[in-house]
Amino acid sequence: MDDKYNFKIKRQDASFVGSGGVHLENSAVNDFQSYLRKFQFQQQRFGYLYGKFVDEEDDDSSKEKKEDEKVTRDGWGARMPETGEKKVKKNAKVIVEAIYEPPQEADPEAAEGFVMLDDPNEENVENLANMLGLQRVGWIIGHPPREEGFQLSAAECIMAAELQLESAGGIEPTPFVTIRVTVDDDGNVVVEAFQVSLQCMEMVAEEALDVGPNQGFCYVNDTFTAIQEGKPSPTVENNFFLTLVPINTHQSDMFVSEFPRANRAFDERLQTHDEMKRQLSKSGKSGWTFIDLLSDFALLLYLCKFLDVKTDMPKICASVKDRDLPLDDGYKIIISSLAGMEGSY
Repeated sequence: MDDKYNFKIKRQDASFVGSGGVHLENSAVNDFQSYLRKFQFQQQRFGYLYGKFVDEEDDDSSKEKKEDEKVTRDGWGARMPETGEKKVKKNAKVIVEAIYEPPQEADPEAAEGFVMLDDPNEENVENLANMLGLQRVGWIIGHPPREEGFQLSAAECIMAAELQLESAGGIEPTPFVTIRVTVDDDGNVVVEAFQVSLQCMEMVAEEALDVGPNQGFCYVNDTFTAIQEGKPSPTVENNFFLTLVPINTHQSDMFVSEFPRANRAFDERLQTHDEMKRQLSKSGKSGWTFIDLLSDFALLLYLCKFLDVKTDMPKICASVKDRDLPLDDGYKIIISSLAGMEGSY
């Protein structure tokens, strides 16, 4: 019985994500960090990542790296973990297609740096994701600069563990990722990907970890004992729970990311019919088709307010997923009318 309340703290060498890492949709992440710049990264903000977990057999040749290439950086300046194994098993990689930012208020007094608000769109977001063949594959947190070596706060580690537990359906490995976005001392954007260890998930499931005065450490609930280097410890440094995940970027071949995002207090662009018209009016120009421009997670979510989510949206989403399945002209007329468009589409 005592063992249930004792945890021998040990690092987890690798994340649960395969060697393919996490592939972040470039436009979506750039839009997120651009919004953070509106308040100079001085407020914390989070969003959920929607995409897919993909299993694939990586080619051995893709793993052949020179010794001096073991640590690389992606386009945002994020450090990448060492790779180089030649024997590669079938692994899960994470493909991020869209970001949804729920209603929230920045609050520096809160442990997380923000307060989550009730979300009237929550059910529509999940339904829309399912219709598009997407699922929640991670979350993203933007925060002010921190001292070197301070990656995630205790509150963020605990929230990451809670979300991984939800994704896995228990204390099981999951590719669910945590993305942090911040700026360095020179003002350059840094994006890094993490997971928390299985031990962290277990301790959070048991409610063994708390937030304390120093956000660089998780505090151990008095009911439990953490053993580090053979001695009881009242805290665990957050970095003991973190594993790095390789980051890649990609441009989605299914979705665009141009429509204004919901729930942004500082954004001069709001979700309106005029914005829908501005976006959809590009149809027939520069190679854009109507369905190309409609294939925007934020825009489709906006349409859920005006079209029937159970009867109309599944048919629209089917054409987004499969471009060989033409969008019914009736829906083109309805959507164009909502946007106040005239003429061809």
